[in-house]
Amino acid sequence: QVQLKESGGGLVQPGGSLRLSCEASGTIFGTIRMGWYRQAPGKQREFVAEMINGGTTTYEDSVKGRFTISRDNAKNTMYLQMNTLKPGDTAVYYCKMDLWATTDSYLEVWGQGTLVTVSS
Repeated sequence: QVQLKESGGGLVQPGGSLRLSCEASGTIFGTIRMGWYRQAPGKQREFVAEMINGGTTTYEDSVKGRFTISRDNAKNTMYLQMNTLKPGDTAVYYCKMDLWATTDSYLEVWGQGTLVTVSS
């Protein structure tokens, strides 16, 4: 079974940086869409960033210029580089991949989240 595991979260002061990783385990034929979402305390889960076919990227307005999404196909891993972090970025961050588990099985898979806390 394909599973995703996020890592890299933690406590950071405002203005600091973190790099989140999302590693996929299990057999994966190929990935098409990769994305990051977050859920702040008491808030709904929201879109953060997305990459399609390893090229086209889209970012939520509040993170443009600060966050960068990337991937390493050889490692079945995606990343979210977060710079100039603000207290408003505090949330549990989730990764999502739309992938081919086999040549004829297309799945949407979510990780369980990693907590990012931005506080002084």
